[in-house]
Amino acid sequence: MTNEIVNSALSKVMYPGFTKDIVTFGFVNSIKIDGNDVSFNVAITSSAPEVAQQIIDESTKELKAVGASNVTCNINAPKMPDAAPAPKSKNIAPQVKNFLMVSSGKGGVGKSTTSVNVAIALAAQGKKVGLLDADIYGPNIPRMMGLDGIRPEVNGNKVLPLKAYGLEVMSMGSLMEEGQSLMWRGAMIMKAIEQFLRDILWSELDVLVIDMPPGTGDAQLTLAQSVPVTAGLVVTTPQAVSIDDSRRSLDMFKKLNIPIAGIVENMSGFIAPDTGVEYDIFGKGTSGPMAAEFDTEIIAEIPIEPSIREGGDTGQPITFVSPSSETSKRYAKAAESIWATIEAVNADGGATNESVQPTTPPGVSACSV
Repeated sequence: MTNEIVNSALSKVMYPGFTKDIVTFGFVNSIKIDGNDVSFNVAITSSAPEVAQQIIDESTKELKAVGASNVTCNINAPKMPDAAPAPKSKNIAPQVKNFLMVSSGKGGVGKSTTSVNVAIALAAQGKKVGLLDADIYGPNIPRMMGLDGIRPEVNGNKVLPLKAYGLEVMSMGSLMEEGQSLMWRGAMIMKAIEQFLRDILWSELDVLVIDMPPGTGDAQLTLAQSVPVTAGLVVTTPQAVSIDDSRRSLDMFKKLNIPIAGIVENMSGFIAPDTGVEYDIFGKGTSGPMAAEFDTEIIAEIPIEPSIREGGDTGQPITFVSPSSETSKRYAKAAESIWATIEAVNADGGATNESVQPTTPPGVSACSV
């Protein structure tokens, strides 16, 4: 074995991605020969481990083909840069420890009812809870919380949240005249969401439950870009059209890097008020395949129960006025599951939905108007 034989063999080893070999590039140096054992250095410009491994493999193959017994190829490559630390998520409401986004693909599935009762259930379990009604166009939380007609106080340049059933509450419905319509463009919705987070004098909350408008638009994206959303909760009903839309909400959470706390299936069975017997009239558990698709689970199947509707209409949420009812127990169990998800997310480093951007479907051009 000689230097000439070694160089001739290594001249057949092409530098990955190029048509020139490692000898022609001048990368080979410090050749040492001991009998038929060969060692040498290769100084390369790439720090990619797959490039180094390919050179080692091909060099060994070519040298063994000309009689080398043992081949030692030492790669000298640039040091891989240290990974940059993950940027902290933006948080314009730093006094709030956790944020729960309650979403649905379509309206009318009981999202606000879920938000109210989950928030009260969390408070009943010892958490300090806020409830933000971010459904700008259809703010129903004031009525459901018995706060109709009550206006919040202003403290300096901040607005004090209202209080009811152990929660801090704020809603656009508490800031506008009853029955007044809002005809706002997306930019105004986005500004309103930011102000609800920045300009409301929320106290040190364990969790802020945020009742979102239906869909996957400006409000959802603004929220994800304004605070580190700890977890997302999807509300659906057993009907196929609701499940189709809910799948979009789950996909939104995935794209926004928001951990999914689970699915609440409303109108899941019917509890007769006179007998307490539960009947399956609209379907039940039909969200199961969707939950499996997104690696989550149905954390509550909430039946149709007249007292839920009555409580929402009269401002007396069922979880507060009837905590021993079957529905309240299911909300309580859902709240426990949600909190377990929040704790798991925090134990794993916390929310990281800081780099989200709007998405454009394939074949559709994004434009600004």
